[in-house]
Amino acid sequence: MTTKSTEIQTSFTDILNNLTEKEKIIISRRIGLNWEKETLQEIWNDYNITRERVRQIEDVWTKKIWRIIKTTKLVRIQEAWEKLLELHGWLLTKDKLVSSVINELKIDSPINSWIIEVILQSDFNINKSKPQLGTKTYFFFPEVNKKAISEVHKEALKILKKKWDIMETSTLYEMIKINLFSTFGKLDTILIDSILDVFTEIVKWEEKYIGLEKWKILNPSTLKDKAIYIMKKGKLPVHFVDLTNMISNHFWESVKVATIHNELIRNNEFVLIGRWIYVLKDWWYKPGTVIDVIVDILNKSKSSLSTEEIIAKVLKSRKVKSSTVYMNLQNRQYIERVWRNLYQLKK
Repeated sequence: MTTKSTEIQTSFTDILNNLTEKEKIIISRRIGLNWEKETLQEIWNDYNITRERVRQIEDVWTKKIWRIIKTTKLVRIQEAWEKLLELHGWLLTKDKLVSSVINELKIDSPINSWIIEVILQSDFNINKSKPQLGTKTYFFFPEVNKKAISEVHKEALKILKKKWDIMETSTLYEMIKINLFSTFGKLDTILIDSILDVFTEIVKWEEKYIGLEKWKILNPSTLKDKAIYIMKKGKLPVHFVDLTNMISNHFWESVKVATIHNELIRNNEFVLIGRWIYVLKDWWYKPGTVIDVIVDILNKSKSSLSTEEIIAKVLKSRKVKSSTVYMNLQNRQYIERVWRNLYQLKK
């Protein structure tokens, strides 16, 4: 069933008429009834009252209208929030809850979201967070454990900083559940997800990954950062021409093949593992040629290895033909054959 935005606006204006003229003007300006929300400072300057007094008028009035709303069509908005909060662990950021209510009620045209927020805030059964540096405003059910909110945040930071790279959200959430089980018992995934939405330093990426806002991978600006972004997203070795096309398509910008190739060559974050095929160094790939890889394999082996064994090990870290590995085994500067099909490092 569609809800008309004009009906909400009219009903809300009727409620304002229950206030004194001064209260009506202050609240209208504070919530931006005419789409121009004003600050406490601006209202304070005009009425020569303290910002705290403006805030008190706002708080008292929002609670005063709760009973009035129960007798109007606006009650549908209050009824919608409980259903939506329950679906998200009884906690949601202000922006998500307001937009979810608008979608849930199928409001037919744009509406001042501050009206929706005030209607939610007036409900005695819902709490609104206090302003705090590094957090978004959020609404929550009174029974939500506030200590759990801070501890989930701390645990997420500890895990992410230790890994120092983006993670799959599902992996991070499971680790948080395990690490905090002794303190809070079973934590629902949806609650953890909603809690981490609150903190601005934590960023969800591509709806699957999560990391810290300050990491370049989450906000790539240079070509090198964009190449790393695309390669981490794909998690597979990639030819530099294909990588160029992926960057162009994803970031909607024209990129030259030669420019990308130069970035791959001159930055040690990338490792060449085959004919123009690259991977990221932090995928545990060591830089070097095929002969370098063979030398490393034989150096770690406690005995001589057969051609087949060496080829199998090389192909785990290099995209080359078996014949290429065999040709490198004939390098007498580094390798010697000790039997018909066995090789070791040259002594």
